[in-house]
Amino acid sequence: MGKSNKIKAKSDAAHGLMELFEDQLKDIFGAEKALTKAMPKMIDNASSPELIDALIEHFGFTDQRVTRLEKAFESIGVKAEAKRCLAMEGLVNEAEEVMKSTSEGIVRDAGIILAAQKIEHYEIATYGTLLSFANVLGEEEAASLIEDTLNEEKEADIKLTEIAETTINIEASGEM
Repeated sequence: MGKSNKIKAKSDAAHGLMELFEDQLKDIFGAEKALTKAMPKMIDNASSPELIDALIEHFGFTDQRVTRLEKAFESIGVKAEAKRCLAMEGLVNEAEEVMKSTSEGIVRDAGIILAAQKIEHYEIATYGTLLSFANVLGEEEAASLIEDTLNEEKEADIKLTEIAETTINIEASGEM
């Protein structure tokens, strides 16, 4: 492969990566918007005050995450638009099924944590990859915005783990 072919291949790959980055920004934007409808249901179905508080706190940051995504789109010169996120739809449907199939109380709370952590892990994987894309593409502003959200998602996951391991799972197992 000659030098000009290598440059063209690199240019095509960079263009393709940018398109993938834009597409996945649209996907997570759609996911965040879907969560604005799903989170209140999870909050309403939870019974543990500690879990309710954690869900409310994380839900309270959804508007900030959406705003950051809008700014990330703006920073790369692309119109902010949500794409239907099939993965989030599946995770939300699964959360709803868990809530329907468990009795109100501590076991449902354990199920809500399970569902919420699946959602968090999806978001962590997505935002982590988007951060990597933004960094390699030299999109510093978008990278900074995405990193802030990634850190929030990781903190929410840690908090859910702590709640599960220190109270909910123990109570649900009947050991307390």
